[in-house]
Amino acid sequence: MGLSGVLHVDVEVKSPAEKFWVALGDGINLFPKEFPKDYKTMQVLAGDGNSPGSIRLIIYGEGSPLVKVSAERIETVDLENKSMTYSIIGGEMLEYYKTFKGTITVTPKGGGSILKWSAEFEKTGHEIEDPHVIKDFAVKNFKEIDEYLLKQSSV
Repeated sequence: MGLSGVLHVDVEVKSPAEKFWVALGDGINLFPKEFPKDYKTMQVLAGDGNSPGSIRLIIYGEGSPLVKVSAERIETVDLENKSMTYSIIGGEMLEYYKTFKGTITVTPKGGGSILKWSAEFEKTGHEIEDPHVIKDFAVKNFKEIDEYLLKQSSV
């Protein structure tokens, strides 16, 4: 197996695409507050935290299976198509992956949404596993966000 690869996953959620997109955009505030097991803190180091060029520092909680600290740079944001791409630029993940670029897209489906997550990566060595654990963490987070949004709309 080569050092480079791509992973994809689609997650169907019950929350409307617009609501889910807004929640992702407010992740800096929302995630540490509502999902402290997964996110201890999130800080904006550069930019506004959501625009291309913004840099965010994430301190993960005990729910994070692989890393405890990462810095990510927002590469692209497409508001119309509710899509954003980010690159990991610092933290422990770079011990495992020379490059890691993730893309999240929120697409309406009926009254809910489809979350498409993909990651392009280059491993630091052949002994490193493909980042399935990161994919699984993203899926878990999407489901937790959906549950949170559904609870908020029923209040």
